[in-house]
Amino acid sequence: MRIFNTLTRKKEVFKPIVPGKVGIYVCGPTVYDYIHIGNARPMIVFDTLRRYFEYKGYEVNYVSNFTDVDDKIIKRAIEDGVDSSVISEKYIEECKKDMKALNVRPATTHPQATKEIPDMIDMVETLIDKEHAYEKNGTVYFRTRSFKDYGKLSHKNIDELESGHRAEAHQLKVSGEDEKEDELDFVLWKPKKEGEPSWGSPWGDGRPGWHLECSVMSKKYIGGTIDIHAGGEDLIFPHHENEIAQSEAANGTEFARYWMHNGFLKINNEKMSKSLGNFFTVRDICAKYDPQVIRFFMLSAQYRSPLNFSEELVIAAKNGLERILTCAEKLRDVIGTSDDASESELTLEEQAVLDGIKPYIERYEEAMDDDLNTADAISVIFELVKYINTNINSDSSKTLAKALYNTLEKLSDVMGIIIEAKSDSLDSEIEALIEERQQARKNRDFAKADEIRDKLLGVGIELKDTREGVKWKRI
Repeated sequence: MRIFNTLTRKKEVFKPIVPGKVGIYVCGPTVYDYIHIGNARPMIVFDTLRRYFEYKGYEVNYVSNFTDVDDKIIKRAIEDGVDSSVISEKYIEECKKDMKALNVRPATTHPQATKEIPDMIDMVETLIDKEHAYEKNGTVYFRTRSFKDYGKLSHKNIDELESGHRAEAHQLKVSGEDEKEDELDFVLWKPKKEGEPSWGSPWGDGRPGWHLECSVMSKKYIGGTIDIHAGGEDLIFPHHENEIAQSEAANGTEFARYWMHNGFLKINNEKMSKSLGNFFTVRDICAKYDPQVIRFFMLSAQYRSPLNFSEELVIAAKNGLERILTCAEKLRDVIGTSDDASESELTLEEQAVLDGIKPYIERYEEAMDDDLNTADAISVIFELVKYINTNINSDSSKTLAKALYNTLEKLSDVMGIIIEAKSDSLDSEIEALIEERQQARKNRDFAKADEIRDKLLGVGIELKDTREGVKWKRI
């Protein structure tokens, strides 16, 4: 598998630190509200990366944190008149609900910043001991210039960064709010303010800086050097750049071998923002569209490309997903209606049909091996669906139908797309209407039968009359 490494700006063959194992750290959300649709893209993309590594036989240690102490959380807590932990715990649980709806698997570990404070204090002490950090009136800063490779991920020149900070730094110094040795230094530990959560430390009560949190949690749950660090491209600078600096300065080892960043999500070709009125939470979107459609849409573009969210494109994704689900339903019908005797050895013709899916699997894997190109992989699934529809019918054996179904399910599962029939039950009123319609058809009262069909359609139940009887699905 080749991965585009943000660090080197080129595709590189992935070589794990430990053969057969891969450690992935993905920066998670700051939990002060429901996650928005932009948060969902890295969750879905890197969940798919994890699934593909597992498909290839790797043992994956997938770590994604919750930032549960932050200015935004504190602000929300003050507004609501509650402790900040009440806000963070509430929205961690709400985030997990949204992730489940999008079929994002729980991480191997979901660390929370507030539970790792002692290790954060230890790392700050190490950085001070190594003269990479210093304390001023309860605030601990990282000496950015002490790390000679600063800027290697974002490819920013430190002198250019300095000129960009001068005006801001001048204002801070005039107001007496800045005591940094250098305007490029960043905060590792900040002192307590009235009404804020805090923890004891050698520098007084306070809380960790945001960048420090991920460095500590990735080391604890994966190791000093991790295989892949991932997140949205907005995190490259300064967050990931600062993580590298403090981690490598403290640990004396390479922080991450490969860096993967997904592109931005736009809404109708505009940046998402509350001021533009195009800010949508995952909860909002999933009330309008099936979460599986949203997931499928997110994977319809290669992850590094910018992605435009629009109703037209989501409907196109819905139609594409429907093609796959309809094919799966067709295969289930053959499996369900074939008699047991048909589950036997394949005929020579059927064996040829089964052998014919191998090139599709190979092309699917080629696409995924090429920097997780889910867009091309989905195109291959569409071609496989067409091939299956052409070569399967009611006379096909259960053995062939099962083999084709298993392959379609396996490839779809890597994408997090569920093709199995939903274990759904109709409430009694709808069941009664379906039965009433069946009786009307027997009585040749087709006007009444059509009236009931239309009524069910109005509540999102689509009926389909087949040789095996009436079938239904939610739409």
